[in-house]
Amino acid sequence: MIVRPVRSSDLPALIDLARSTGTGLTTLPANEERLTHRVGWAEKTFRGDAGRGDADYLFVLENDEGRVVGISAIAGAVGLREPWYNFRVGLTVSASQELNIYREIPTLFLANDLTGNSELCSLFLHADYRTGLNGRMLAKARLLFIAEFPQLFGNKIIAEMRGVSNDAGRSPFWESLGRHFFKMEFSQADYLTGVGNKAFIAELMPKFPLYSCFLSEDARNVIGKVHPDTEPALSMLKSEGFSYQGYVDIFDAGPAVECETSKIRAVRDSQSLVLAIGTPGDDATPFLIHNRKREDCRITAAPARLAAGTLVVDPQTAKRLQLVVGDQVRAVPLSAARESK
Repeated sequence: MIVRPVRSSDLPALIDLARSTGTGLTTLPANEERLTHRVGWAEKTFRGDAGRGDADYLFVLENDEGRVVGISAIAGAVGLREPWYNFRVGLTVSASQELNIYREIPTLFLANDLTGNSELCSLFLHADYRTGLNGRMLAKARLLFIAEFPQLFGNKIIAEMRGVSNDAGRSPFWESLGRHFFKMEFSQADYLTGVGNKAFIAELMPKFPLYSCFLSEDARNVIGKVHPDTEPALSMLKSEGFSYQGYVDIFDAGPAVECETSKIRAVRDSQSLVLAIGTPGDDATPFLIHNRKREDCRITAAPARLAAGTLVVDPQTAKRLQLVVGDQVRAVPLSAARESK
């Protein structure tokens, strides 16, 4: 398996992947025109022809037979071209000494506080390949790319996690709140956002604080919670240093997690090493390995061994990276010490 930048020839595979994502993955709509534009823009981004506010680093996971089976991305900066909305979950206090009443009411405040940060987005892996190291490699390859090119990204990285919805794509939070203002299904609002039609959010979203006590119990219970399928991704990000700071998605109330770029485990602990080819050993640690290139970026996960400033890998790993002995790589152990294997 290898993670590499997207190419125009990947478009049919991306459309198939997008059709299988279901609702809740806003940045990967099953729209051929939108995906064609996005792939072209990603190619421009990897060439260095896009500013940070427009940069879209779109990666694919490809198996050894050349089949594209997964996708992930990094947005260079959010909200610099069009508003970026979240709810900030805060607290409103009401008190009356005369009546001996004191109430703390969780309150949702519409906010643009995360504007300008870089975002991890569009993570999806084909169901048949959700085994072994594949999921972690696809997700964490982006972090190693950030480690190699920190100047391309903001001082903080965020990730919006998919919120709770049922098998039919119905979100309790949307049913209790968004539907009253947008008069459409959650899936339609999610799709419109994904294809770039975001003006309706600013036009229709309530600007005043919203007391959560007016929402249904089901809606209150999912604020800041993730879809069950997203639990592994959330755990992985937490192991890398990301944390929830009270911001949620305006549609499904899924949490946004964040971390200062320099404090992300894979960024902080990655090393520049010289590639060596040999036998890593039966007890070798799985490493995430990057060929240190941008437009021709290739990242893989494989058993490897550190030895006096070199990283020893087997011949197949070197072939996947399109490198030879003596080339430079950036590498980091695939898993954090506290992350389950």
